[in-house]
Amino acid sequence: MPVLNIAMIGSDELAREIAKPTDQRDVHTYVHKESGSDGPRILSLIRPAKYPERLRPFLNALSAARVGIIEVSGIDATLGEALVAFASANITKGIGIINAPDGGWVDEDQVKMLFKQAGLGEWSFGSTDGIDLRNSLYQYMDDIADELSANAKAPLVIPVDQYFNVKGIGLVAIGYVQSGTVNVHDEVFLLPSNGTGSAKSLQVMDDDVPSATAGDRVGLALRGAKEDHLGSGTLLVHPAVEDKKTNTSVPLAVVAHERSTMKLSRSPFQKRVLAEGDVVHASVDLQFVVGRIGAVNGDEMDVTWESPLYIRRENPEATLIAQLDSKPRIMGNAVLTLK
Repeated sequence: MPVLNIAMIGSDELAREIAKPTDQRDVHTYVHKESGSDGPRILSLIRPAKYPERLRPFLNALSAARVGIIEVSGIDATLGEALVAFASANITKGIGIINAPDGGWVDEDQVKMLFKQAGLGEWSFGSTDGIDLRNSLYQYMDDIADELSANAKAPLVIPVDQYFNVKGIGLVAIGYVQSGTVNVHDEVFLLPSNGTGSAKSLQVMDDDVPSATAGDRVGLALRGAKEDHLGSGTLLVHPAVEDKKTNTSVPLAVVAHERSTMKLSRSPFQKRVLAEGDVVHASVDLQFVVGRIGAVNGDEMDVTWESPLYIRRENPEATLIAQLDSKPRIMGNAVLTLK
């Protein structure tokens, strides 16, 4: 069943107008399911509840999402950073909702100007009416149906954000399918540990399923995998294939970067310029990796990563670059070339 993941900066009250809460940790999730002509269709809101205090959950939400929602209750630095982050993540479709607090007022024209300046000029603006918002989100799902379908056929990439042992089931890994499709009995390769395992069973939305595709939040019961091969930042991919009999060669879906040449597209709101020796954080496919800047030539620079950063071999997502002591913390996005 098709799923549209939506990164949301806004209140719990507004999120509940759109969908039902399902998980309430650092990132709150809300789900709404409707029947369409081809079966059920799901809206999944991903709301980083502790933003702006914590940046990483917000960046993870952006990694998983294709559409955005920003509830504007005032014009401040947090709004500016959120706009920069959505634009840097190339989330070109979304809804701005102006919702001033009781007795307050927000300048609608100024808000729209800020969205445009940040690079979100194609976003629409809506009310707090949950039905209208759902209708708009389903329209976005229809608009990008071909993109979602193509992503489901791409090589498999699943970043793991939780894992635990379940009595009677064994080791379970949970994460968003960023690209591709995983089927029951598929062999998987665990990075960076180079561990192996197979998908004994799959669950999506608490239902046992034969396969999970891009956009799904999936729980994989892993047969043959070791718990110490899983950790923060683990990626599950299909193993590489080298079959001389059939002359088949399929590489891993991702390339490990220990050093990169980084070409940065700086946010229009970002005044700070990176210099040699600066520390940055890269966010892509729910990874959050520390790097140190080496030689700098304008917006192109060398970076050495503290741990391997895995970049998709085909159609890589935008890599967000953050510096935690900058304002805004988002520098922009970057194209990384293996060095």
